[in-house]
Amino acid sequence: MNRYLAAVLCCLLLPLSMAVAGEPVKIGMITTLSTKAGYLGEEIRDGFRLAVDLGQGRLGGIPVELLVADDGRSPEKGRQIAERFIRRDHVRILTGTVFSNVALAVVPKVVRQGVFFISPNAGPSRLAGEGCSANFFNVSWQTDTLSEVIGQYATDQGFDNVYIIAPNYVAGRDNVAGFRRYYRGGIAGEVYTALGQADYAAEIAALRKAAPDAVYFFLPGGMGINFLKQYAQAGLQGVIPLMGPAATDGRLLGAVGEAAVGVVNSAQWSSEFDNPANRRFVAAFRKMYGRTPTLFASQGYDAALLIGSALRAVGGDMNRSDAFRAALEKADFPSVRGRFRFGRNHFPIQDYYVRQVVKSGDGGIVNRLLGRVFTDHPDAYADRCPLQ
Repeated sequence: MNRYLAAVLCCLLLPLSMAVAGEPVKIGMITTLSTKAGYLGEEIRDGFRLAVDLGQGRLGGIPVELLVADDGRSPEKGRQIAERFIRRDHVRILTGTVFSNVALAVVPKVVRQGVFFISPNAGPSRLAGEGCSANFFNVSWQTDTLSEVIGQYATDQGFDNVYIIAPNYVAGRDNVAGFRRYYRGGIAGEVYTALGQADYAAEIAALRKAAPDAVYFFLPGGMGINFLKQYAQAGLQGVIPLMGPAATDGRLLGAVGEAAVGVVNSAQWSSEFDNPANRRFVAAFRKMYGRTPTLFASQGYDAALLIGSALRAVGGDMNRSDAFRAALEKADFPSVRGRFRFGRNHFPIQDYYVRQVVKSGDGGIVNRLLGRVFTDHPDAYADRCPLQ
């Protein structure tokens, strides 16, 4: 009788186990979709979704289910979403975070639980150095790095009296540190604003008085939109050059218009890159969403392809965590930016460029590549990471 019952139970449970094994791998996306910076999260989400759609609901040939939640740029809300994804939805892969303060609130706790976090944007110094983790990967850049590019550019241009403006939070401080690491001139002033600040009248008046020969600014999302408009309204556009890291993405250009013309910005990607992966991505994004992708969309897309390469390697079995991690480290996917590999801290080693905002022949406002500043450039914190 016991053998009979066992056989019956086996027959009943086998279809259930097969159904569970065949379920899509759940991926939790915690990103910023509200506030004036919400378009950054939208771009990341749309780039990621495009990769899934092109794979007909699969990444690396493995069925996936993308769960998306808005953190509202709040570290506490980000923590709550992460816990819900892990406890209720049994998610083993998280992604999506835009802002470094949210990443610092979420990442250390979730990676200790054996969850993988693949960041498509936020890359604070604490997670690149001593706080690096075997389960944390960043596919964009360490936060300092794009500002290192601007610092080198400012030095190459011979600027020797630059005014600095950035928001007073983790990424603001990291970006300024990156700029200072490669800039060799003097500082006309250094101002830290509130995160999410909208009015820059006082800061613009102060920098006008300081009479710098250029302005470095890191003001992501809606902050940058307001600053650029007010800078132009103050009559400083074209008078005191502006430069900043990833300062003028396509969505921002659409909101700012001609007030952004002349701004020099840094990036690791451009819609102009002529490689098969990028041509496919840009064409498919334009077809699906009716607009040109931004830097942030490219990072969401690459994050999805990276995850897909690792899912393929383990056949979608997230219990094979060591093999999944090893596959992520190989970065065996066709990045839209071309050359791409990870350093020991799971941050990219890649090329970096400067672009300038110009008027296009059809009257539009676009970024045009000026040239490459760094080749195979690692971040400044990799040597502090204890990972081997």
